[in-house]
Amino acid sequence: MKMLKIIVMPVLLALAHAAVTLAGPEEVIKQLHVPAGFTISVYADHLPNARSLALGDDGVVFVGTGREGKVYAVQQAVADGGTRPHLLIAEHLNMPNGVAYKDGALYVAEINRILRYDAITRRLAQPPKPVVIYDQFPSDRHHGWKYLRFGPDNKLYTAVGAPCNICKPEREIYTSLVRLNADGSGFEILARGIRNTVGFDWQPETRRLFFSENGRDYLGDDLPPDELNQWTEKGEHFGYPYCHGGDIPDPEFAAGKTCGQFKAPAWKFKAHVAPLGLRFYQGRQFPDEYRQQLFVAQHGSWNRSEPQGYRVAVVKFDKTGQPVAEESFISGWLAKDGTVSGRPVDMLMLEDGSLLVSDDMRGAIYRVSYQGK
Repeated sequence: MKMLKIIVMPVLLALAHAAVTLAGPEEVIKQLHVPAGFTISVYADHLPNARSLALGDDGVVFVGTGREGKVYAVQQAVADGGTRPHLLIAEHLNMPNGVAYKDGALYVAEINRILRYDAITRRLAQPPKPVVIYDQFPSDRHHGWKYLRFGPDNKLYTAVGAPCNICKPEREIYTSLVRLNADGSGFEILARGIRNTVGFDWQPETRRLFFSENGRDYLGDDLPPDELNQWTEKGEHFGYPYCHGGDIPDPEFAAGKTCGQFKAPAWKFKAHVAPLGLRFYQGRQFPDEYRQQLFVAQHGSWNRSEPQGYRVAVVKFDKTGQPVAEESFISGWLAKDGTVSGRPVDMLMLEDGSLLVSDDMRGAIYRVSYQGK
């Protein structure tokens, strides 16, 4: 298979390895499984390729997309028929996956730049022209779409993936975790050796940054594990392309290196489950056992002989703040016969403590609430 096909056709190849059902989101939630006491409802739909989520003022949820090139705003009020209306904020953008909100402004991460839409919640019907705050990112589409969040230090965080499955990029900006000020100044590289992360969050008590990482392809169905990593200090290197999963030397690039040179994962997921969005639960609606625990959207494998992932998992942390266990929270998007009905991407906690989950395959956002046993 030519590299070009690997770059531009992962979704089509995923569909070739798993049957797909085209049922609407109302039908999809009937086959999803959650722990006792929880319910799932459709929060919003007709949002093609809905991916990253950000909460604005007045309960407005901003939705970034990938190949659709659009950004939406989902309003809190429920219209006739029970659906929440949404408005188109921007279109014809370059894979605007990442969205973040702060001080009345919406920040959108395209592949090569970050935009800012000022006073956006007051101008949803007539969005302002964006201000370009940074435009020095590479323009590669392979692992090019970006996650975007404001950290506890009020700085913007994002990442630049590898422009390949496995390679040693010449420019130091690739495979990096970066941050910059809200006005685009103060750009700095925090860590390297990160193949592709499209999700991160800060542990509430320790403020440690945890991020997901998708491992390389073509080492087999069960290698390497996908990763949950913890960034602690500037200059850390997480192994790519030399070492995977903390202890697997790369067959092409490991010569002269040892895995002990690099920071090992804090937790290992199964291979190819594609962990994306992460959220530490800080609400009070869910039972206490979920507080400060990490919800992870596992988008699902695209070229594994038997698909896996396609679920939301919970990574449990102990009293020292370290991950110790993983369990399923929402499953059912992948049926036993291999049929796929959705692919979770990101999560967002609302003010009432309920949890939103985006599904880019179905173009929908689901809401998970706890009603009690």
